[in-house]
Amino acid sequence: MMLVRTLVDLRQAISGNQRRAFVPTMGNLHEGHLNLVREARAHGDCVIASIFVNRLQFAPHEDFDSYPRTLDRDCKQLLAAGCDIVFAPSEQELYPEPQGYVVQAPAGLGDVLEGEFRPGFFTGVCTIVMKLFQCVQPQVAVFGKKDYQQLMVVRNMVRQFNMPIDVVGIETERAEDGLALSSRNGYLSAEERAEAVQLSLALRRLIEAVKGGATDLAALEADALASLAARGWQPDYLTVRRRSDLALPPAGEAGAPLVALGAARLGTTRLIDNIEF
Repeated sequence: MMLVRTLVDLRQAISGNQRRAFVPTMGNLHEGHLNLVREARAHGDCVIASIFVNRLQFAPHEDFDSYPRTLDRDCKQLLAAGCDIVFAPSEQELYPEPQGYVVQAPAGLGDVLEGEFRPGFFTGVCTIVMKLFQCVQPQVAVFGKKDYQQLMVVRNMVRQFNMPIDVVGIETERAEDGLALSSRNGYLSAEERAEAVQLSLALRRLIEAVKGGATDLAALEADALASLAARGWQPDYLTVRRRSDLALPPAGEAGAPLVALGAARLGTTRLIDNIEF
């Protein structure tokens, strides 16, 4: 496996590789990331993973400075998972000058849910993903479904810009108790880690209510938010949306593929999760 830090070295390393499969990450890897790399192995002759903590997608009060940087450990894991090239650029390498041009997700998708509670987040995501796609020039890009809205935003961006990239989504990797794996789980204390599974359980209760015939989604979501808040969480949203566009399902619409999504803060750690049904 090759570790490259500059665009010049990356372009030299990928030259001649006919089919490139790409996994963009911010590092501090867990088993979920490694599953993305293993999936990428099935889609390309050369598997490239990037490790870059992108300042543009962090608000000033968020954890950019404290986000764990674990490059040595990450590289060992990526080697074992079958990665061929790790692209780990510096901030100066990817942003040699102030980023005046940005890519903004459209209203209705980029400004709801995560976009509402983290203004500017998807502009940062779209801009860095576009830059990385231009650097790597992959034929396939693999993302996890845990960041469900992000996956939708990236897919739509690729489609609207006519980019010749197949975006593959991989199911969320979970711990034995059902907690979605996340790099930020490492922030949790032992007590918080035991409580953290309540987010996925709240989503499952919401799903069961909908499957059971409940139609007042606003009331169901309010009850779900109140239940988490009573346990000491600070929930942002718990909601049911159409998978196709993350819009609220119209009353009486039957049989549409849906997804329950949630985001909530436990102590100082913000967790997200989703479950399709």
